[in-house]
Amino acid sequence: PASARFDAASFNITVQEARSLDPQQRLLLECSYEALENGGITKQYLKGRDVGVFIGGSPADYEVNNLRDVATIPMHQTTGCATSLQSNRISYYFDLKGPSMTVDTACSSSLTALHLACQSLRSKECSTALVGGSHVNLLPDTFASMSLSRLFSDSGKSYPFDQQSKSQTVNGYGRGEGVGCIVLKPLQDALDAGDAIRAVILNTGVNQDGRTRGITMPNHILLKI
Repeated sequence: PASARFDAASFNITVQEARSLDPQQRLLLECSYEALENGGITKQYLKGRDVGVFIGGSPADYEVNNLRDVATIPMHQTTGCATSLQSNRISYYFDLKGPSMTVDTACSSSLTALHLACQSLRSKECSTALVGGSHVNLLPDTFASMSLSRLFSDSGKSYPFDQQSKSQTVNGYGRGEGVGCIVLKPLQDALDAGDAIRAVILNTGVNQDGRTRGITMPNHILLKI
């Protein structure tokens, strides 16, 4: 897998530390570098600037691997698998001085991170924001636990934006893996800099379902707002 081909030396990480590093952190480091490179933004330009990092993340399955035997816990386990470090490690590597946070709101984590990044840009907490998310499934235990909780769709798929989502046949979700990062700037700043603009975000918002028939059941009315 791509997470196993991590180029630790490029990020000034030793082989010993890399072995303890959650694959989600590895993928985010590489993906953030690619996103910035794609936008024509160099590491030298970023150094010391008020750039924010907003990551949608979740606890690392990899931590279980590191903690299986108390006698062999790696030296860098704590920082290697800390959820907060999914964002903070990016800020550390690029020397970014803006807000840096990892957001866990389950399935909506990355979109919530995007919302917070937009808010931070609007309030001028940061001049540029790196937004991303990463998820890697490593443990069969997690699948077993979620299956017992009846969280999975019978079809093994999710239908968040599909017409079928209105049907009674939709009864859960399907787990996925991946990584993605984007770079955000206020539109006028991007135009003035001559940046390649891939898309424009008009607005964002966040709410919560409140009380429903079950803690894992969504409120379809609030989801439309």
